[in-house]
Amino acid sequence: MALKQTADMLTLTPKEMDERYAYRGMDLGATFEETTIRVRLWAPTAERVVIRLYRTLRARKVEEVELSAAERGTFVVELDRAVYEGYFYTFQAIVDGQKVEAVDPYAKAVGTNGKRGALIDPSSVQPDRWIEERPMFHSSQDAVIYELHVRDATSHPASGVVERGTFRGLTEAGTRTKNGGLTGLDYLADLGVTHVQLLPIYDFGSVNEAAPNDPDNYNWGYDPVNFFAPEGSYASNADDPKARIRELKELVQALHDRGIRVIMDVVFNHTYDADKVPLGQFVPGYFYRQEADGTLSNGSFCGNDTASERFMMRKFIIDCVTYWAKEYHLDGFRFDLMGLHDIETMNQVRHALDRIDPSILIIGEGWDLDTPLPLDQKANYFNASQMPGIAHFNNGLRDGLKGDVQTPEDRGFISGAFDRTNEVKRGIAGNVSSQGFADEPNQVVSYVEAHDDLTVWDKLSVSRPEDTDEVRRKRQMLANAIILTGQGIPFLHAGQEFFRTKDGIRDSFNAGEVVNRLDYERAETFSSSVEYVKGLIAMRRQYPMFRLENTAMIRKHLRFLEEGEGIIAYELKRTYEGYVERQRVYHNATDEDVTIELPSGEFEVLVENGAVKIHAPRLHEERELLIPALTTTVVAERKADYKKYAVAGGAALTIIGLLYAANKRRKKE
Repeated sequence: MALKQTADMLTLTPKEMDERYAYRGMDLGATFEETTIRVRLWAPTAERVVIRLYRTLRARKVEEVELSAAERGTFVVELDRAVYEGYFYTFQAIVDGQKVEAVDPYAKAVGTNGKRGALIDPSSVQPDRWIEERPMFHSSQDAVIYELHVRDATSHPASGVVERGTFRGLTEAGTRTKNGGLTGLDYLADLGVTHVQLLPIYDFGSVNEAAPNDPDNYNWGYDPVNFFAPEGSYASNADDPKARIRELKELVQALHDRGIRVIMDVVFNHTYDADKVPLGQFVPGYFYRQEADGTLSNGSFCGNDTASERFMMRKFIIDCVTYWAKEYHLDGFRFDLMGLHDIETMNQVRHALDRIDPSILIIGEGWDLDTPLPLDQKANYFNASQMPGIAHFNNGLRDGLKGDVQTPEDRGFISGAFDRTNEVKRGIAGNVSSQGFADEPNQVVSYVEAHDDLTVWDKLSVSRPEDTDEVRRKRQMLANAIILTGQGIPFLHAGQEFFRTKDGIRDSFNAGEVVNRLDYERAETFSSSVEYVKGLIAMRRQYPMFRLENTAMIRKHLRFLEEGEGIIAYELKRTYEGYVERQRVYHNATDEDVTIELPSGEFEVLVENGAVKIHAPRLHEERELLIPALTTTVVAERKADYKKYAVAGGAALTIIGLLYAANKRRKKE
């Protein structure tokens, strides 16, 4: 290709680039065949491309092999697998007369700090136990998601974990505190959550992988460099690309073996450094949005926004998530700042994952952010109706419960601001009302706390400084109960169940290990609140009415009751083959005990005074029921034939499960 031709291509618009050079093949990056390794790079603006090969990670001696120009702007080379497997590599290209060198954007394995890719076939790197079967799961609303940072999960000295802060550390079974409290993997399994959402586990740029044990060498990881490769600071040896792959697979399998699915937090909306990371180095300007003056758009507040609406960026996103779903058996994806992406891309991601397994979850932050994309194309919650099967975090419920996250002093329903009651009620009903953004409850993630912003405990400490610690704990337990008894997909931030604090730091992304690690001694101190959340999760799983499958069922079976200011009360009621199922929920956010009147019938008290009693409920025979201040009470109508109904209902659920499995098999076939 002549230099003038290259310069001409640099003047093409993104639309023209897509029309001329959109590559639809599935072999970008390194593809391993029996005797060869084919390596393909998309670089239509390059004059020449060579692959630079290194025998070892730190080798200075380099071997260069030129790639041949191929279809649709790609360059390709075939290498002898017997010779080059295990080598490290980079690409060097001449673009606009300048040499550019970077890692393969599709590199599936990398060395320390992601400076070199590795010619390693990930499918050949497997733990001793590695099975494709995922834990049983029927419906999005059956999920209870627990957000967790890999390092935070086991880095506390009290965790009893040997390989603290690593993928392997979270696979260790039988870990305990010195007092015998569960930690790590056992703690997660005992809590009863269905999904663990791991903060970024791809290769990110803000932690020096050569010094992973430095407690201040810490970050959440929302700064992607190599999107297809696991992060090295969580591996036993960052120098060894196979260790990253094997140990992450071991973690996924360990969680699957405990019945827990795994969601990966993905950040496609921006990169760590647009000038340096592999994405876009060989096709300048294409992968990032620009403002009218040519500068990079910055709706992400991270220095750049990627352009998901362009063919090859959209392909990159789809290729990446499907790779992780297939190669690592991941069960869901949480899209950071999803509102920066376009609707078509997100729908294509949904369709691609449905072809693998329709039970794979997609959730994301559907905030409306400032980026040069037409309003009707943004994948934010205002356009949720155009993205079926994709869930958005419900910030209305979050702020309604604890107050505006942007204003630490602001109060919400649990802290006495009862003018926020309707926001909370909408959230409880799955946000499917005329004022909500969702068409169906599987489009809503219900939460009050996540990794960013103040934890509920720290927020209450600022917004209700006059409260005692006991009162503050009651307020937070009330919030937890509202999340876990409402419709939609409930989401918990790790440690929320034992009043996690980050010393008042709003966004602790780089605040260090000591601030961020999960304090299992605090979990022991507040074991009763941990048991409370555990019980609420168990109740949710036992009673299907707390996880109704669609909007029609919510409108038919959920009815709010009027019990006075500061109290949210509602009834869940349906008839199944002549048997009536009814639960009533009372959230009292006032400082006073209140007495309500139950309808006629016999009721069992499932939840009261910060305790869940589903296995030995108290029979309440009077019409009047006391709802203590700052607590949740749940009652269920008692029927003589309830056991018969439960058996029938269980049989129905079994039939639904069998039908789901049969449908899944048909899709695979």
